[in-house]
Amino acid sequence: MWKKYKKVIILITILLLPSVFYLLLYTGKHNFSKLPYIGPKEAVLTPDGKYDTIYHQIPYFEFINQDGATITRDDLLGSVYIADFFFATCPTICPKMATNMGYLQNKFKDRKGLRFISITVNPEHDTVEVLKEYANRVHADTKNWDFLTGDKDKIYEVAFKGFFINAQKDEVAPGGFLHSQYFILIDKKGHIRGIFDGTIYKEIKDDLTDAIDIIFKEDVVPLKGTKQNEIEQRK
Repeated sequence: MWKKYKKVIILITILLLPSVFYLLLYTGKHNFSKLPYIGPKEAVLTPDGKYDTIYHQIPYFEFINQDGATITRDDLLGSVYIADFFFATCPTICPKMATNMGYLQNKFKDRKGLRFISITVNPEHDTVEVLKEYANRVHADTKNWDFLTGDKDKIYEVAFKGFFINAQKDEVAPGGFLHSQYFILIDKKGHIRGIFDGTIYKEIKDDLTDAIDIIFKEDVVPLKGTKQNEIEQRK
């Protein structure tokens, strides 16, 4: 008799699991902390008389990668990506940052929809050919890791106004250029969702890897609001 009931209990449990999972996702509190939106935000009045929030988005950019292909901001929409700024002749923090970025790429090698971009702050030297050699030197898989170059002023502008980090020529700085050591985590809609020190392995291994997992979990969790996911059109 017990075996008969046991089979019934197991069958009911299997049938109920999808419903329980759905309820956990769509009701009450989720079992993970949602990542913040970093940068200025704007409250807008919706047609129903309520307020919604528009968050900062990475502005449009258009650069060239190590293979001579054009990569734009819009090409990255729909993907989660991690961005940093570097230069090929950097004598200090760049090698460590490249190592930590490589760690992330290898750890998440099977994660679809995750990309990596490294933008040079010395485009006059870091040509397509130089970036190609640099990518090989740091053992990057360029299937989803792009090294970008382009107009210097546009690079510096998007660094400051888009990613909120410094990037500039500085004769006093080692190698002649000043740039941030931070890795910037961007979601599929172009919002900044995290800033992490790319020179600290433990921070990358613990905090950034957790943040990447969380940002992908958001795909199955309903987001509130009607305006927050709209994409700024190319300008």
